Amino acid sequence: MPTSDEPDGQPASTLESRFLQMFPVLSAGEIDRIRPFGQVRRFRAGEFLAQATKPREAGMFVILSGRVKVSPRDPLGRPLSVAPFAQLIGAPLEEMGEAVAGELLAEIGDLSGSASNVLDAQAVDEVEVLAVPSEGLRALLVAQAELGERILRALILRRVALIELGFGGPVILGATNSPEVTRLSGFLGRTGIPFRVIDAATDPDAAVLIERFTLDGSQLPIVVTADGTVLKNPTKNELAQALKLVMGTLREDAYDVVIVGAGPAGLSAAVYGASEGLSVLVLEAATFGGQAGASARIENYLGFPTGVSGQALMGRAFTQAQKFGAEFSLSTEVKKLECGPHLTLHLVDGRKVRARAVVVASGARYRRPEIPNLAALEGRGVSYWASPVEARLCRGEEVALLGGGNSAGQAAVYLSSHARHVQMLVRGPNLARTMSRYLIDRIAACHNVTVCCDTEIINLTGTVDQGLTAVRWRNCRTKDEEEHAIAHLFLFTGADPAAGWLEGCGVPLDDKGFIRTGADVPSPGRALLPMETGIEGIFAVGDVRSGSLKRVGAAIGEGAAVVSQLHTFLARSPSSTTAQIRERPSGGPA
Repeated sequence: MPTSDEPDGQPASTLESRFLQMFPVLSAGEIDRIRPFGQVRRFRAGEFLAQATKPREAGMFVILSGRVKVSPRDPLGRPLSVAPFAQLIGAPLEEMGEAVAGELLAEIGDLSGSASNVLDAQAVDEVEVLAVPSEGLRALLVAQAELGERILRALILRRVALIELGFGGPVILGATNSPEVTRLSGFLGRTGIPFRVIDAATDPDAAVLIERFTLDGSQLPIVVTADGTVLKNPTKNELAQALKLVMGTLREDAYDVVIVGAGPAGLSAAVYGASEGLSVLVLEAATFGGQAGASARIENYLGFPTGVSGQALMGRAFTQAQKFGAEFSLSTEVKKLECGPHLTLHLVDGRKVRARAVVVASGARYRRPEIPNLAALEGRGVSYWASPVEARLCRGEEVALLGGGNSAGQAAVYLSSHARHVQMLVRGPNLARTMSRYLIDRIAACHNVTVCCDTEIINLTGTVDQGLTAVRWRNCRTKDEEEHAIAHLFLFTGADPAAGWLEGCGVPLDDKGFIRTGADVPSPGRALLPMETGIEGIFAVGDVRSGSLKRVGAAIGEGAAVVSQLHTFLARSPSSTTAQIRERPSGGPA
C-alpha cells in the first residue's frame, strides 16, 4: 500500500496521497453500522456481481467475504488497462485487479441511481456482500456522519481520477476538432462525466468501429454509453436521456418545493431544503452549475484562498444536495408555470410536475450581441464559456475575448495559459468600472494578454462548414479597424433574465425583465418575505432576481435564506403537511 511519501523521499501527488481514502477497507464495526441500510447477497464462484456494458441496479456493494476480480472495460466492450489509473493514484498494480473483504464497489452515480457500469466484477470464490441501494446509501451518509464522510470522499475521489484519465465513461467517435464533438465534449465535461474521444481520422480502431456500427461520415459523431447504447450525433437532451440525467419518473404527489435552475442559488436552496426534510425537485434546462460552473477559477469565494474552479465548486454542491435526498432532472426545460390554487409546472417534454412552492433560480441566459454572422458560428468557434475543452482546442493559437466583467477576466487569465495570445476586447473605456481589482492586476501580469478598450466587434468571417476563421473589430474613438485570423472567439457580454416561462402568472418584473421580490413588489397588499414575488408560493433567488448582486457568494446566500422563508410559507399554507421540519431516522434508511 502507498504511504504519504515516495521511496525517494519526494512528496506524493494529491491523488497518490489519497489512495487509502479512495479505496478504504472498512472494519467489522463500520460494516455493522451499514447493515441496517442494506441486505446481504451471495454470489457463487465465477458469478458476475456486475458486467460492463450491461445495466445494473444502482447502489453500493460492501464485500463481507471472498474475493472479487475487477476488470474495467470501455463502452465498446474492449478491456481497459488499469495501469494508467494505478500510476495516477500511486497504487500497486497488483492491488487494482481484485477487491477483498471490507472494500466498496461503488461510484458517485450510485447516489442518484444513475450509476453506469464500466467494470466486470466477478466472484473469484464464494462471495458475500452487503448490497445498499441508492436510497439506503443517501440515508447512510446522513445518519452515520463520520463513516458517511469517509465513503463519500472515496466516491468523489474516484470520480476525479476517472475524469482526469477519461476513463470509464461514454466514448465519442468523431473528428476531435469538429463542432459536434466539441459540443458533446463540453456537455459531458460540464456534467462531470468522464469520457473519451476516438478520432475518426487518426485512431487505428476507428475504421473497425465505423464498420461495426455501419456508419458513414455524415452520421458522425456517435456516442457509445457505458451500457452499450449507440447514439448517432445526439442532441444534448438525447445524450442526457441516455445517461439517465433526466428523471424517468416524477412523483404524482406535489413536491414541497420545485426549484427551477441548478446554478449556485438553486443548488444552495436544494442542499438546505433537502437537509431540513423538505421534498425537493430541481429542474435544470442544461446542466448543474449555471454560469458559475463555466468559470475557470473563482478566487474571491470565501474559504478558497487559492481559488477553485466553478465546476469543482458546483460539482460538490450537486453531490451534497443528492446526499440529502434532493431529486434532480437535468436537461429538463420548463415550458410554463400554471398558477392558481395549485402550482403546476409544464415541461417541454409534455410532462407535468405539481409543487406546493416554486423557487425560481433560473438565472440568466447569455446575451448575444448584434454581430453579423454570429448565429451561424455559435459552437463553431464562438463560445460563451471557456472550459478545458475549448482551452485544449485553442492551444498555441491567437484567440479573441469580448467582455469586461469578472467572468471575462477569469476567462482571459485561464486562456492565457493555453493560447499563444489573447486579444481582450472591452467595450467600455477601462476595466476599473466593471472588474475586481485582483483580476485587473492578474491580467496586467499576463504577458500574452492585450486589452483593447472602447472596442467593438464589427464582423466575423467563416462558414458553418469551416467554422470561424477571422474576427474584425473597431476602436470606437479612433475608428481604426483591425482584422485577425482567429478561430476561437469567447463572448462574456452579460446575460438577460431567464424568466420567459413565467409569462401569464403575473410575477412582477422590473424594466429589464428581472423578478421583483419582497419590498420591491409594488402594492403587494401584505408584507412579503424578502424572496417572495407576491404570487402565492412563488419565490425568486439568484441572478434572475431584481437587485441581486450577481455574485456566486450572494447567490448561495440567497438560496440558503429562501429555505427558512419556505418553511414560513408552508406552515401558513392551508394544505401544509410540513408545518414542522421532518426528522430523518438515525438508525436506518430514511
